[in-house]
Amino acid sequence: MKFDKINLSEKFGKLPAGDYAVRLIAKMNNYDFKIVKFKGDFNHELLKYLNPDLGVNTTEEALQGAKDIIAEMISETAEVRQAAREFLMDDASIVSSKADGKKEEQRANKKDVYEVYHNFTCLLNKIKPYQLLAINRGEKEFFLKVILSYDKPGILNTIFDTYFFYDESVFDGILTETVEDSFSRLIYPSIERDVRNQLSEEADIHAIEIFAANLRQLLLQPPINSKNILGIDPGFYSGSKLAVIDKTGKYIEGTTIYPHPPQNKTAEAQKTLLGLIKRYGVNLIAIGNGTASRETEILIAGLIKENKLDCHYLIVNEAGASVYSASAVAKEEFPELEASQRGNISIARRVLDPLAELVKIDPKSIGVGLYQHDVDQKLLLKKLDDVVVSCVNYVGVDINTASVSLLNYVSGLNKRISNNLIKYREKIGRFTDRAQLMEVTGMGEKSFEQCAGFLKISNGVNPLDNTSIHPESYYAANKLLELCELSTTQINEKGNLVESYVTNKGVKKVAEEIGIGEPTLMDILENLKKPGRDPREEMPKPILRSDVLKMEDLREGMKLKGTVRNVVDFGAFVDIGVKQDGLLHISQIAIKYVKNPLDLLKVGDIIEVTILSVDIPKQRIALSTIQNPK
Repeated sequence: MKFDKINLSEKFGKLPAGDYAVRLIAKMNNYDFKIVKFKGDFNHELLKYLNPDLGVNTTEEALQGAKDIIAEMISETAEVRQAAREFLMDDASIVSSKADGKKEEQRANKKDVYEVYHNFTCLLNKIKPYQLLAINRGEKEFFLKVILSYDKPGILNTIFDTYFFYDESVFDGILTETVEDSFSRLIYPSIERDVRNQLSEEADIHAIEIFAANLRQLLLQPPINSKNILGIDPGFYSGSKLAVIDKTGKYIEGTTIYPHPPQNKTAEAQKTLLGLIKRYGVNLIAIGNGTASRETEILIAGLIKENKLDCHYLIVNEAGASVYSASAVAKEEFPELEASQRGNISIARRVLDPLAELVKIDPKSIGVGLYQHDVDQKLLLKKLDDVVVSCVNYVGVDINTASVSLLNYVSGLNKRISNNLIKYREKIGRFTDRAQLMEVTGMGEKSFEQCAGFLKISNGVNPLDNTSIHPESYYAANKLLELCELSTTQINEKGNLVESYVTNKGVKKVAEEIGIGEPTLMDILENLKKPGRDPREEMPKPILRSDVLKMEDLREGMKLKGTVRNVVDFGAFVDIGVKQDGLLHISQIAIKYVKNPLDLLKVGDIIEVTILSVDIPKQRIALSTIQNPK
């Protein structure tokens, strides 16, 4: 907006300098178009605008009043602010340094983990989201001082050229000072906040997307079926909690052992463990990865080896187990148990069926994100909730074994209907037909339409109920089976014959003959090939171990199998069987440039890695998946 388009008197007549200053501004800013030369004595001209009643007692005050008004006008111009914002985004750098000692009390005795950002500079348009989130947290915790570094003359020239419409004026010197004052005092403080807020919002969204991708992969980890599992929640002072579950996830027995300091009741703990393993035919031991995990792993590996047990163990991410143990869901499931005895049951069940167990826990507490407590919490909650819903509906739910927590995430169901469904199941024993869902209190036609395809019934009246085929497509599915001269009772053994029939006759022709679209036909075909199929079965199985590895055993160049635990912007953390996860830096994922680690890796992947370096004092392990890394 140019001065010649502003009614100056109307807009600024109430300011301290009054309309005297306004009329002076009109002259200075060439309200009557371009002024190349001012005729007369400028100081003498200023005397015309003195007015003690308006607080204008000297020529300096008259001039300053005019400059203040101009500065405010400049700062209120949208084009100026946009130009300044774009200048900073394109050319400015963010600079972080160690905060001064005066902040000591505000740090609340927290450990300074921001050493890498004590002398850090990066262009705003180049900074990585995780770097910005780390700097923001460091600043919030008073460990870091953060400023923006920019070309000040450059941004002042940009503002001047954006606002003023003429090339030269005898008042250029005064107007230049005014632009600098407007920028420093009025524009920059808010623009700096705008820029940092924009970058932080973008970093939030990126971090949430990473978290969501990791959560999806974690929830879709393949279940380990047909095993009796012993879950261990390791600990020192409070002992290690044990829980045995059967092949269906039913809790059988639990206790507490004290094999580690300060009690050191190792022999007694071994006897208890051996008794539970043999008494219940335990095939697999799940050890939480928290405090005392390493010591417990050594204990279990030794027990397996010394007693030649047909048993394996694996390390389980126990993040969120304590949250679950104190939750209303856990209290309802195990009202007779103390909270400390519930977390180990969750650890065991995470192996049996990760999805069914992890849906009971706040997704933020599962521990596969980056700076999840710093990002927009509402956006994070919505995104993670959507991921859980997507995973539950993708896998499907066995209506006769599903918990309320699992049913709550099925499309079309809510907590009330889920609870009623469980009560109805308890009343009739088990569902044998999807049509029985309509008898559940609160289940309307719309809810049934949304949820029916995701609720499966094994060994029911209609074999199609054990597929993801929606009841509204049963007619088409039966007609397809008739064309193949098969009945629904034969799909478990001969469902693959349907694919041969469709392939030989042609998808388009078969779809037209049945009277459905080709996508619907392909969906029906996929379900008839593998009724009751769990898509998680195609995922890589977790690594089961029977022996233990220590950091001291690691050597540069050693090759090991590992499980990807978390994927972040700068790489991935990989469990290679020692207490500390190794870091697979983004530069070591592939020879070619990798923009996003998620393009090549996902949580749960089993990969072969090479040890690049081991730093025992700092508990750091560097890994590579590049063949013959340098």
